[in-house]
Amino acid sequence: MTSLSFLVGVVGNIISVLLFLSPLGTFCRIVRHRSTEEFESFPYICTLLNSALWTYYGVTKPGSLLVATVNGFGIVVELIYVALFLIFAPPRIRAKTGILFGVFDVGFVAATVLGTQLILDGEMRIDVIGFLCVGLNILMYGSPLAAMRTVVTSKSVEFMPFLLSFFVFLNGAIWTLYAVLVKDYFLGVPNGIGFVLGIAQLLLYAIYSREHNNKSSKTSSDELENGWQIREPFVSSSTSTNMDEKNHV
Repeated sequence: MTSLSFLVGVVGNIISVLLFLSPLGTFCRIVRHRSTEEFESFPYICTLLNSALWTYYGVTKPGSLLVATVNGFGIVVELIYVALFLIFAPPRIRAKTGILFGVFDVGFVAATVLGTQLILDGEMRIDVIGFLCVGLNILMYGSPLAAMRTVVTSKSVEFMPFLLSFFVFLNGAIWTLYAVLVKDYFLGVPNGIGFVLGIAQLLLYAIYSREHNNKSSKTSSDELENGWQIREPFVSSSTSTNMDEKNHV
């Protein structure tokens, strides 16, 4: 069972790395256009906070090295994403991102580390960090709800990247399995919720990307029909002119 849980944990690490890297296309677009457009910074603020606390949990709890290493990688990646938002976002969004970063990713993390180190010890410290991680992991998985709302209102999946939704689904599934194997409910509860939310995002993507394809097909069909309507008078006019010429002859 130990070797199986380790193997599942390694697979979970690989999927988590892919999850952290999945918005690369989005940020390449942001850098290329020098604008964050309608993309939200909140999911990346939440993911950075989540990674920081899970790293602390993994370092504090014995035998949780796999949890600490992958989330340490996540801290580096998410810091880059947030920095790009601070560079390329419009002034209002930049200010909002800066405030959220300061409050959550700096203030809250520092308060948590200092508080648990000074006040708590042993299993109590691990339990408190674990409960905080559960709440924040649920927040991280729920943060794309803003993007999901945008998808529903705009009927477009442009601002909900498919790869991000796909890897949220995979990440939730594999870490839920790992949590069951090692009997770590702090890992299991939020990742189970993430698994369900990942399914919801994929369903939204399937619904609205199909609607977009149907609209595109209808537009192409209408353009083709309009093209024939434009050409028909030309043919009729030409034919009519030729017949008039023959009559005059």
